[in-house]
Amino acid sequence: MTENASAAEPLAADSAIAVVGMSGRFPGAPDLDAYWENLLGGLCSVTDFTEEELIADGADPQEVRGRDYVPAKGHLADADRFDAELFGFNRTEAAALDPQHRLLLQTAWSALENAGRSPLGGTARTGVYVGGGPTEHMLAAQTDPRLAASIGALQVRILTDREFLAPWISYRLGLEGPSLTVQTACSTSLTAVHLAVQSLLLGECDTALAGGVAVDTVRKRGYVHQQGGIYAPDGRCRPFDERAGGTVPGNGVGVVVLRRLSDALADNDPVRAVIRGSAVTNDGATKVGFTAPGVDQQTAAIVEAWAAAGLDPADAQYLEAHGTATALGDRIEAAAATAAFKGALGTGRIGIGSVKSNIGHLDAAAGVAALIKSVLMLEHATLVPNADAGRPHPELGFDDSPFHLIERPAAWPEPEHGPRRSGVSSVGIGGTNVHVVLEEAPRRTVAGAPDAEGAPELLLLSARTREDLSALAGRLAGALRAPGAPSLTDTAYTLRLGRTPMAVRGYVRAGDRAGAAELLDALASGGAVGLGGPDPLGEAWLAGEPVVREDDGRRVALPSYPFAGESHGAYRFGPVVQAAEQPEQGGGIDLEQGVRALLAEALGLADADDPEMTYFAAGGDSLTAVHLVGCLRDDFDLDVPITLFLEQLTLHEMARRIVATGEGEDSLDALLSEFEAE
Repeated sequence: MTENASAAEPLAADSAIAVVGMSGRFPGAPDLDAYWENLLGGLCSVTDFTEEELIADGADPQEVRGRDYVPAKGHLADADRFDAELFGFNRTEAAALDPQHRLLLQTAWSALENAGRSPLGGTARTGVYVGGGPTEHMLAAQTDPRLAASIGALQVRILTDREFLAPWISYRLGLEGPSLTVQTACSTSLTAVHLAVQSLLLGECDTALAGGVAVDTVRKRGYVHQQGGIYAPDGRCRPFDERAGGTVPGNGVGVVVLRRLSDALADNDPVRAVIRGSAVTNDGATKVGFTAPGVDQQTAAIVEAWAAAGLDPADAQYLEAHGTATALGDRIEAAAATAAFKGALGTGRIGIGSVKSNIGHLDAAAGVAALIKSVLMLEHATLVPNADAGRPHPELGFDDSPFHLIERPAAWPEPEHGPRRSGVSSVGIGGTNVHVVLEEAPRRTVAGAPDAEGAPELLLLSARTREDLSALAGRLAGALRAPGAPSLTDTAYTLRLGRTPMAVRGYVRAGDRAGAAELLDALASGGAVGLGGPDPLGEAWLAGEPVVREDDGRRVALPSYPFAGESHGAYRFGPVVQAAEQPEQGGGIDLEQGVRALLAEALGLADADDPEMTYFAAGGDSLTAVHLVGCLRDDFDLDVPITLFLEQLTLHEMARRIVATGEGEDSLDALLSEFEAE
């Protein structure tokens, strides 16, 4: 029970869901700290592009110069960068992998780290519920015959289609709970949260990742405004505002980590907020058109969610609305919310806002962006405004409603009865309405309490490269100096149990946060990887040994891995893939060299001349093997058994064996027969 909960409203830990971790990237915000600062400042992070920027990034000059073209978008910077090697993708696969998959994999990793859990730590009963939107990359890649010829049509689909967003996370992170890709248009990611909540309550998993991603293109793009359409004529989204003229498209990604509250409290997880209830409805045919929203079922979603929480909607102090700033959408949402929150009718005491004013409409990621905003508001006990907020639109009837539009940052007063609570709504084209009831986290011992007197703590760090280790050390130093920083004991505990050990390692031994931060700065600047005095466990860590200590601590939110992958680009319509020419047989051309070139192309290598490189070390897998068997037969008239690719062979030896056994069985037909038999 929270300290400020009334006796009549106990917190039912066995039916509530804890948000224990979060991660996201949004326009103008590479992480959630920047996101919060932007929200607090009422900042609009929609980018206005110049004509030169747009044309240089491939936009059609004629369209850009058109009268109705609006050069604005909630742009996500560096959306084409990806730490491919960390996730086991070779260069060819990474280039083909849709940017939405890349971003969602990294965000899921960071969210688990934010929850104090190792992303590769064997969290077996972890479910994944995510969704995304259609992308330029996916459409271009799946219709390019040269890419299909290079890596195989099935591989192209698996690497680009949004139906594989959830399975890739489960596969690369080793998560064995339910894995569902969700699609309900604009309400996708909040629907994913609802499904994750239900899965946890049913006992289908013990931890769940939920969220969504929307990156229609990584390039700088605006949009064409159409009279009577949904997009704003001026590139600004002003929900519920008298100046509202429509929405603005945006890109982003967000993931939350959920657990049953009882489990989270028992395991000392960093509970950031609590989901008390959620509900999903659909408008059916009770609206004017397929794309139009409906009042009745939006109201029903809100009422059912608060009933599931055992609460009255009037118990809310804030509503994070869908808020598209369209004339029809805002009017219907205001009417539906007014009907649902009728217990507070005429009081104007419930604040209302929409994050779309800050970052634009993130399509499939819109709901999780709104949810994360609301969790941050509860954590900071602060109400943040719509960006550039003005007066409410008079047609919405706010003067005689439960709501007032948040116009400036303000402290969120502690309610007279019960904890702070908010609702989050999301509405999808096609009629799927979602509402989630949020409550502030139960109060516990402050994480930033002074370090207790005692033995120095050992902070263990690791990364894939020395540069990443330095970046991680610098981030951690900043976190330990920040107000409300976690104790050194909890920091050491979380680093030891909540991070995946990697090859490049370092450690810091210190007795307090200030000393630890100073040593971490030295490590970040390229100093020795073991600082603060010799430590046997630290030296064992540097030697690559696992470090196990039987001590107590609490998982706390610490800086996540500093992904610094290179740009892998994105496909678009036009000449994007140069198919490698296969050497002709005969005429003195070396067949073995031709096979090596095929292996290099399929594995994304500059060449296959490294005598020590093995097929698996280069990123080869069974699906690539199936593709190679077909290419060897079609391009070289060589029939090779699929089992050859399952052996630990260098690429040199593999090429030799392929040529030597090329007259063997028709291995592709044999493999397909084996699959059919199973």
